[in-house]
Amino acid sequence: MSSLEQTLSIIKPDAVERNLDNEIKDIFKNKGFKIVKEKKIQITKLEAEQFYKVHETKPFYVDLCAYLSSGPIVVMILEKENAIIANRELMGATNPKDAIEGTIRKKFGLSIDKNSVHGSDSIDNAKIEINFFFKD
Repeated sequence: MSSLEQTLSIIKPDAVERNLDNEIKDIFKNKGFKIVKEKKIQITKLEAEQFYKVHETKPFYVDLCAYLSSGPIVVMILEKENAIIANRELMGATNPKDAIEGTIRKKFGLSIDKNSVHGSDSIDNAKIEINFFFKD
């Protein structure tokens, strides 16, 4: 059964730096996503550490936090039927080399770290991540 879902999407510093944010937003819109809210921000390393807390035991955690806080990002709430799975499919594999043609990471990702976009991986995490950036 499909249901209308919201997911968090981040256009990461490597993509914003290359002025790809509007092109990436157009890809989402063309795939039926509605951008409910969006803002361009720069977060601190501490905020990145809080955001990626789920990964704090992993070897890439420090670099990931340094990277996410290294430049402006665009955070968005995307909405559509089964948004979380649909967004994960559209983003492609974490490593752009492994991503299939037509995915955002295949098209724009530079490396496993600089892979241009982030998307929530579950309904629970989507709620947490949306609340992190869009506390009303």
